[in-house]
Amino acid sequence: TNLKGAWTVAQESARRMVAAGQGGSLVNVTSILASRVAGAVGPYLAAKAGLAHLTRAMALELARHGIRVNALAPGYVMTDLNEAFLASDAGQRLRSRIPSRRYSQPADLDGALLLLASDAGRGMSGSEIVVDGGHLCSSL
Repeated sequence: TNLKGAWTVAQESARRMVAAGQGGSLVNVTSILASRVAGAVGPYLAAKAGLAHLTRAMALELARHGIRVNALAPGYVMTDLNEAFLASDAGQRLRSRIPSRRYSQPADLDGALLLLASDAGRGMSGSEIVVDGGHLCSSL
Protein backbone atom coordinates (compact mmCIF):
# COMPACT_ATOMS: atom_id res chain seq x y z
CA THR A 1 0.00 0.00 0.00
CA ASN A 2 2.73 2.49 0.94
CA LEU A 3 4.51 2.18 -2.39
CA LYS A 4 2.27 0.42 -4.90
CA GLY A 5 -0.87 2.27 -3.80
CA ALA A 6 0.86 5.64 -4.06
CA TRP A 7 2.28 4.67 -7.47
CA THR A 8 -1.13 3.60 -8.77
CA VAL A 9 -2.87 6.79 -7.62
CA ALA A 10 -0.07 9.01 -8.94
CA GLN A 11 -0.03 7.28 -12.33
CA GLU A 12 -3.78 7.63 -12.80
CA SER A 13 -3.70 11.26 -11.63
CA ALA A 14 -0.84 12.02 -14.01
CA ARG A 15 -2.70 10.37 -16.91
CA ARG A 16 -5.70 12.59 -16.25
CA MET A 17 -3.55 15.72 -15.96
CA VAL A 18 -1.78 14.95 -19.24
CA ALA A 19 -5.12 14.30 -20.96
CA ALA A 20 -6.47 17.63 -19.67
CA GLY A 21 -3.31 19.38 -20.88
CA GLN A 22 -3.16 21.61 -17.82
CA GLY A 23 -0.37 20.11 -15.72
CA GLY A 24 -0.70 20.04 -11.99
CA SER A 25 0.87 18.91 -8.76
CA LEU A 26 1.23 15.49 -7.17
CA VAL A 27 2.23 15.14 -3.54
CA ASN A 28 3.37 11.78 -2.21
CA VAL A 29 3.45 11.16 1.54
CA THR A 30 6.72 9.53 2.54
CA SER A 31 8.06 9.53 6.11
CA ILE A 32 11.15 10.48 8.04
CA LEU A 33 11.65 6.72 8.19
CA ALA A 34 12.51 6.86 4.49
CA SER A 35 15.80 8.40 5.70
CA ARG A 36 16.30 6.65 9.01
CA VAL A 37 16.25 3.04 10.15
CA ALA A 38 14.11 1.70 12.99
CA GLY A 39 13.62 -1.83 14.22
CA ALA A 40 10.76 -4.15 13.32
CA VAL A 41 9.42 -2.02 10.43
CA GLY A 42 11.74 -2.98 7.57
CA PRO A 43 9.08 -3.33 4.86
CA TYR A 44 7.60 0.07 5.80
CA LEU A 45 11.06 1.69 5.68
CA ALA A 46 11.78 0.17 2.29
CA ALA A 47 8.41 1.23 0.87
CA LYS A 48 8.75 4.83 2.08
CA ALA A 49 12.35 5.07 0.83
CA GLY A 50 11.18 3.68 -2.50
CA LEU A 51 8.39 6.26 -2.61
CA ALA A 52 10.87 9.08 -1.93
CA HIS A 53 12.99 7.93 -4.87
CA LEU A 54 9.93 7.33 -7.03
CA THR A 55 8.87 10.93 -6.31
CA ARG A 56 12.12 12.22 -7.81
CA ALA A 57 11.86 9.88 -10.81
CA MET A 58 8.28 10.96 -11.49
CA ALA A 59 9.29 14.62 -11.13
CA LEU A 60 11.85 14.09 -13.88
CA GLU A 61 9.52 12.14 -16.16
CA LEU A 62 6.43 14.34 -15.77
CA ALA A 63 8.07 17.78 -15.88
CA ARG A 64 7.58 18.01 -19.67
CA HIS A 65 3.83 17.80 -19.06
CA GLY A 66 3.86 20.65 -16.53
CA ILE A 67 3.33 18.26 -13.64
CA ARG A 68 5.28 18.82 -10.44
CA VAL A 69 5.86 15.85 -8.14
CA ASN A 70 6.97 16.38 -4.55
CA ALA A 71 6.83 14.57 -1.24
CA LEU A 72 5.77 15.41 2.27
CA ALA A 73 7.78 13.52 4.91
CA PRO A 74 6.09 13.65 8.28
CA GLY A 75 7.61 12.49 11.51
CA TYR A 76 5.40 10.92 14.14
CA VAL A 77 1.88 12.26 13.78
CA MET A 78 -0.76 11.53 16.43
CA THR A 79 -3.61 9.59 14.81
CA ASP A 80 -6.28 7.18 15.99
CA LEU A 81 -4.13 4.36 14.61
CA ASN A 82 -1.02 5.07 16.71
CA GLU A 83 -2.42 7.02 19.68
CA ALA A 84 -2.16 4.11 22.13
CA PHE A 85 1.48 3.42 21.24
CA LEU A 86 2.50 7.09 21.32
CA ALA A 87 0.91 7.44 24.78
CA SER A 88 2.73 4.32 26.09
CA ASP A 89 6.05 4.37 27.96
CA ALA A 90 7.87 3.43 24.74
CA GLY A 91 6.08 6.25 22.93
CA GLN A 92 7.05 8.72 25.62
CA ARG A 93 10.71 7.67 25.32
CA LEU A 94 10.44 8.22 21.58
CA ARG A 95 8.91 11.67 22.13
CA SER A 96 11.81 12.62 24.41
CA ARG A 97 14.17 12.21 21.42
CA ILE A 98 12.26 14.74 19.30
CA PRO A 99 13.77 18.21 19.76
CA SER A 100 10.33 19.86 19.96
CA ARG A 101 9.30 17.22 22.54
CA ARG A 102 5.92 16.82 20.87
CA TYR A 103 4.24 14.65 18.31
CA SER A 104 2.75 16.41 15.32
CA GLN A 105 -0.96 16.77 14.86
CA PRO A 106 -2.46 16.24 11.39
CA ALA A 107 -3.01 20.00 11.02
CA ASP A 108 0.76 20.56 11.41
CA LEU A 109 1.16 19.18 7.89
CA ASP A 110 -1.21 21.73 6.33
CA GLY A 111 1.31 24.48 5.51
CA ALA A 112 3.81 22.19 3.80
CA LEU A 113 1.06 20.39 1.90
CA LEU A 114 -0.45 23.67 0.71
CA LEU A 115 2.96 24.88 -0.45
CA LEU A 116 3.61 21.71 -2.44
CA ALA A 117 0.13 21.51 -3.94
CA SER A 118 -0.40 25.18 -4.81
CA ASP A 119 1.18 27.68 -7.18
CA ALA A 120 3.18 28.98 -4.21
CA GLY A 121 5.41 25.93 -4.80
CA ARG A 122 5.49 26.24 -8.59
CA GLY A 123 9.30 26.20 -8.60
CA MET A 124 9.48 22.97 -6.63
CA SER A 125 9.58 19.51 -8.16
CA GLY A 126 11.40 16.45 -6.89
CA SER A 127 11.53 18.01 -3.43
CA GLU A 128 10.70 16.52 -0.07
CA ILE A 129 9.57 18.65 2.86
CA VAL A 130 10.13 17.18 6.30
CA VAL A 131 7.64 18.07 9.05
CA ASP A 132 8.89 16.32 12.16
CA GLY A 133 9.56 18.76 15.00
CA GLY A 134 13.29 18.49 14.31
CA HIS A 135 13.47 14.72 14.71
CA LEU A 136 15.71 14.05 11.69
CA CYS A 137 18.27 16.63 12.76
CA SER A 138 18.56 15.09 16.25
CA SER A 139 21.07 12.43 17.16
CA LEU A 140 20.09 8.80 17.36
